[in-house]
Formats: sequence, C-alpha cells, structure tokens
Amino acid sequence: MAAASPEHITAPDRLQRLVSSAVGKLAHVLAADPQRFAKPGENMNKREFVQALANGRIDVLQIFIDTMGQIGADYCVIGGLAVNAYAEPVVSLDLDIVIAATDTEAVCEAAAQHFKVERFPHSINLNSSESDLRIQLQTAPRYQAFIPDAKSKDVLGYQLKVASVEDVLKDKVWAYSDQQRRMSKRQKDLVDIVRLIEAYPQLTDQVPVEIRNKFV
Repeated sequence: MAAASPEHITAPDRLQRLVSSAVGKLAHVLAADPQRFAKPGENMNKREFVQALANGRIDVLQIFIDTMGQIGADYCVIGGLAVNAYAEPVVSLDLDIVIAATDTEAVCEAAAQHFKVERFPHSINLNSSESDLRIQLQTAPRYQAFIPDAKSKDVLGYQLKVASVEDVLKDKVWAYSDQQRRMSKRQKDLVDIVRLIEAYPQLTDQVPVEIRNKFV
C-alpha cells in the first residue's frame, strides 16, 4: 500500500508520528549512555527527560531563565512548549524554545556570556555547543503584546512565564497560515491547534474556518 501523502495524514496520525519519533530519539540517547541521566533508586524527572532529548551537558533553559531574572527582562514562552502548558504534554523533536521578550538587546548582551547569538530578520537564536536545545527570541512587534497577559506555569519541571492560551492559539494559527513555513512545521502547528481546542473547546471559533476544516 502506498504511503499517505502529507495532505491526507490526519492530525491524530501526525501527533502519533511526532511522539514515536521523539521516543525513538530518547531511546537512542539512553542506549548510547544509559547511566547519563540515571540516579540510583530514582525515576528520571521531567528536567532530566528534557536534557536527554536535548543531549544536554548543561541546563540551557534554566541558564536562560536565570539570565532573564538577573537583568529584569520580562518575557513569555510561545510555540510548542507553551502548548504543553495548556494541553496534555507531548514530547517533540522540535528542540526550539520560542520566546517573546522585552528589551531584546539587553537580553542578547547578557545571553552572550553563555550562548552563541545569531541574528535573523525576525528572530534571534541562542545556541550552545553543550546542548541541542535552541532558544529563539521572536522580535516581531506583534508578539510583544502577549507579554502582559503571561502567567507563571510549571512546564516540564521549569517555572516559566507562558503566554495566555488565547495568545498561544493565535501564535499557532499565524504559524500554520504562513505559506513560507516548511510543511513539516505547519503539520505540527496544525496538531498543536487541535490539541489546544480539544482542551479548550470554547476557543474553537478563534480558529479560521479554513483551518478547522482540516481536522473536523
């Protein structure tokens, strides 16, 4: 039987494929070094799980959180990690943490002590050779409006300021609607939209009809 084309893969199928791929990567990491994240008598906690997926030798996300606190910059998490704050968490191979922040220049100056800073037209990437995790700062003005309504949440073991569920959904609709975005990314955006409206059905009307028709 021929494989289904991308446009005929349902949202649940896409979600299952993302989960299966992530579990496979984690199994590969642990097989290569089974003691790396093991502690006698303890199960792997959420942070250790994230570090395993990121192949991390340092906790990049905590370093970033601490840096933001030290300089007093406000921020909010958007993207897939923010979806996990509102829907049943799903592990993803997308190791980007997407952030909207105030005073991005001050953030970059402080972050340069720990990260390689790469600038792009609408975003700034913070990378470390000690982890596959990448932090992406969104610089487009429309994301700044998300920051005042952000709330602190426990996400995969980290205390993070997360955009409101309405703003997280809005971000995902924008992302899916971007025709220049890679098909694989847009498929994940669609899955994230489904996850959010399953958890918050009252938000269904905030999703354009042409997108709802993809999964209804």
